[in-house]
Amino acid sequence: MYNSKDTDCRIVISRVSEGEEESSSSWQKLEKTATNKTKTLHPPIECHWQLPPIKQPKRSSSGFKSMLSYPLKVGESLKKVGRTKSLQLLLEGTHDPKHEQIVQSFRDMLLLEVQVPPKHNDYHTLLRFLRMRDFDVAKAKEMFLNYLEWREDYRVDTIPREFRFEERERVKKCYPHGYHGVDRFGRPLYIERIGMVNLNELLKVTSVERFVKYHVSEQEKTLNLRYPACSIAAKKHVASTTSILDVQGVGLANFSRPARAIFMEIQKIDSNYYPETLHRLFIVNAGSGFRMLWKALKAFLDARTLNKIHVLGYNYINDLLEVIDPSNLPTFLNGNCTCSDYGGCLLSDKGPWNNPDIADIVEAISTTDKDNNGDGDGDDETTSEATIVRKMKIEALEALLEDTKSALEGLALHIEQLRSF
Repeated sequence: MYNSKDTDCRIVISRVSEGEEESSSSWQKLEKTATNKTKTLHPPIECHWQLPPIKQPKRSSSGFKSMLSYPLKVGESLKKVGRTKSLQLLLEGTHDPKHEQIVQSFRDMLLLEVQVPPKHNDYHTLLRFLRMRDFDVAKAKEMFLNYLEWREDYRVDTIPREFRFEERERVKKCYPHGYHGVDRFGRPLYIERIGMVNLNELLKVTSVERFVKYHVSEQEKTLNLRYPACSIAAKKHVASTTSILDVQGVGLANFSRPARAIFMEIQKIDSNYYPETLHRLFIVNAGSGFRMLWKALKAFLDARTLNKIHVLGYNYINDLLEVIDPSNLPTFLNGNCTCSDYGGCLLSDKGPWNNPDIADIVEAISTTDKDNNGDGDGDDETTSEATIVRKMKIEALEALLEDTKSALEGLALHIEQLRSF
């Protein structure tokens, strides 16, 4: 069992200027003011994932070697960035040396019992589960195996292909929520207006089961598209979300049986199957009614999640501006954005993931990874980058064989000439 040397500490929000990165050194300073808690609160999950300067790879002087080793760039967007080692590092993040050994031991332990799919076997996915269980390998193992079983039973991988949430716009009218821009670090910003939820109307336009499946589909989109897109835009690894809940007018009356069912199911999914993806949660416009409700809600949340939550009253704007630029805050949160072209900020899904160039890069890399891992379904008519690169390699080998054949024929002729002397 791994015993973390990190001491418990309380989150302190310090102003981060635009473009400035949060560093592990700032968390080391906070350790001096540590207090005893039942759960260790680790630094932000991106802390150790700072990137070295991006360098373009050098082409080999050998044409054949270059064709074998240098990937073909797909589309104009890939010409700008390329499938380079630096891009891969940016998307995957760097590894903290002190965690390398424990993650590898965790991986080896898992492989003794189950064949872990490659897309769930990477360093940072395993690290999230270890962090959630304070590096208790036995507990993390149980949690991870439950995660794999849930994905299979819930058929999570089929949701993007088979699930269509046609009632999305109607749901957002009675349950205003959505992603809207990024925080100052580059993390996706998620907002809900809980005080405007009309639960009766919500259950007329959808079911609890469909709403939960929609939530899972959004979580998958965040992992597979929003985080990679934000990483490319911010030029550093992004792997967590900053959230805001506007609870204006919320009280005990809002916590009905259907509301509890939805809340508990979503909380269970997020905590058990998408751990360590919440960076910080701001609850704003919290009046006396909500504070009474909050006492009941806290019982359903684990200590680690509670440490990331800030319950604020009506004078919250300075706290938000510490971590979010006004251009990414809607006007109803005292920001500058209206997204009038989309009918409102929570309908826009504004963010780097909607940038066509960035989306092309993420799609090309995702297709390549699926092809390399054998996850493709074979139905995509678009030629993937991996297929093109493989074709290039085959053509290069064929050309090399022709050159070798010619060289051998020339050598044979030379030998015959020597024998004739």
